[in-house]
Order: sequence, then structure tokens, then C-alpha cells
Amino acid sequence: MMEETNTARGRYWQANLRCVSVLLSIWFFVSYGCGILLRDWLDANFPKIGTAPFGFWMAQQGAIISFVLILIAYAFWMKKLDTQFEVDEGEGR
Repeated sequence: MMEETNTARGRYWQANLRCVSVLLSIWFFVSYGCGILLRDWLDANFPKIGTAPFGFWMAQQGAIISFVLILIAYAFWMKKLDTQFEVDEGEGR
């Protein structure tokens, strides 16, 4: 696998893994961090959204909204990588 990282295919795979790692880290932070670990701090330091405390809102709605935004970011990021590395989606089938 080490010799493959120097090829275009290996560089594409590394960029793909970096993309997925960054987006999964963001998803973990928003879902677990804001929804569970930082919930009390968010409740104390941010205003309510409607009648719900901000930490509760982040655990319920914020995580869903950020997941949808992450999906959109993934689509744009992968399109950019596909263009940069000249990868066709039908390639290899």
C-alpha cells in the first residue's frame, strides 16, 4: 500500500480519507459534543430557541441540520476531488 500512495490513485484515496475523516469529526463533535458533553454549558451560555434550551435544541435539531449540511459539503468536496484527480464515477465498474 505504501508504494500506491505515490500514484494518482493513492493520492486520490488519501484525499478521500481526509475528507471523510474531517466530516465525521465534525459530525461527532456536533452530535456527541454539543448534544451530550457540552449541553449544560450551551444551556447556560446561549439563549433559548423558542421554548427549548440551546443544548437540547442542538441535540435534537442541530445535529440533524448539521448532518444534512455535512452531506452537502461531502458532495461538493468529492466533486472537487473527482475533478482534480480526473476520476469518472463510472470508472472501475
